[in-house]
Amino acid sequence: MTQKIKTFNAISEKGLILLKEKKFEISESLTDPDAIILRSYKLSSNEFGNNLKAIARAGAGVNNIPVEECSELGIPVFNTPGANANAVKEIVLAALLMSSRGLFQGANFVHSIDEAKQDELKPLIESGKKSFKGRELSGGTLGVIGMGAIGAKVADMGVMLGMNVIGFDPAITVEAAWKLPNQVERKEKIEDVFKDSDYISLHVPANDATKGLINEELLKNAKKGLRLINFARDEIVVSTDIIKSLDDQTLSKYITDFADLDLISRAKTKYDVIILPHIGASTSQAEENCSVMAAEQLDDFLNNGNIRNSVNFPELIEPRLSDFRITISNKNHPGMIGKITTVLAENKLNIIDMVNKSRGDLAYNVIDLETKPSEKVLGELSSLEDVISVREV
Repeated sequence: MTQKIKTFNAISEKGLILLKEKKFEISESLTDPDAIILRSYKLSSNEFGNNLKAIARAGAGVNNIPVEECSELGIPVFNTPGANANAVKEIVLAALLMSSRGLFQGANFVHSIDEAKQDELKPLIESGKKSFKGRELSGGTLGVIGMGAIGAKVADMGVMLGMNVIGFDPAITVEAAWKLPNQVERKEKIEDVFKDSDYISLHVPANDATKGLINEELLKNAKKGLRLINFARDEIVVSTDIIKSLDDQTLSKYITDFADLDLISRAKTKYDVIILPHIGASTSQAEENCSVMAAEQLDDFLNNGNIRNSVNFPELIEPRLSDFRITISNKNHPGMIGKITTVLAENKLNIIDMVNKSRGDLAYNVIDLETKPSEKVLGELSSLEDVISVREV
């Protein structure tokens, strides 16, 4: 039976072609899909349908997906960490330069000249340019909040620019730590990054722990004249507190990818705020990378049950040792493996390989069998207490 994938937003064709080659049906008009692939569309659980098995976000942030409800239904949510990292790194570089060199203000000054004669133009520009004198990035201190795929690239870029780089991430993984240049100094407290940095770039996800992270209390620790850059998420910053810090000149610049009416009002009268229209990852390469990565993850999950880069399920990637594989998601309670294997044994099904991994309250099993399980067996497994979903792949 052909599996169906519903799309939201404009997903790069490069990834969709991969799915079509694997014989998936792809459409934005499907009503009961096996999987969903989306970008920034705000997804509601009433759009899931009865057959939904997986959701893939062609991007890093998943605050537009009801992840907790997905976990309760046994639906893994995938994202694509690192696929757009280079695009964001490059725009952070642009923001660093805009915050330091008066590029935005200087260009607006030149563009505003409309009545000067040609012989007056050069002296006019020369007299005006002194207002836009900036500072070089080299020798300055760059703080990076969040040291994941993007933060690591930004930190590496800072080192290459001759900056002193300090970072903070209480949840940094071993893999991410290995990617950091040894010149990056890790701080134990976020307040220390604000105290010591001339520039700070934010790269944390939006969740309950980071909502309103950058607020008045934290900004009191900032080094005078700090330039703050936000290409992460708008929810992590309290805009009214940003404006207060600009007013008292604790912050000298705020550059963000997220529009806010208070910030827009500020930007119309002052040059200490620059707002971009959420274009941090808007490059053709990043969109293609995210699309391909999301497509490959969906394909491997739907056809093999493997899980890579899920935000709610444990990572589990196993080569198939049989044509007959089942996957089971269940609540992470004691005795579940015994219950599952008992059902299989009572039905005389031989296990070739079985892997169980857990993440918080959720456990996931991949089981390769010697023979094909019947619908009766699948039903018995599904009816076990604390089993969330059973699937033959």
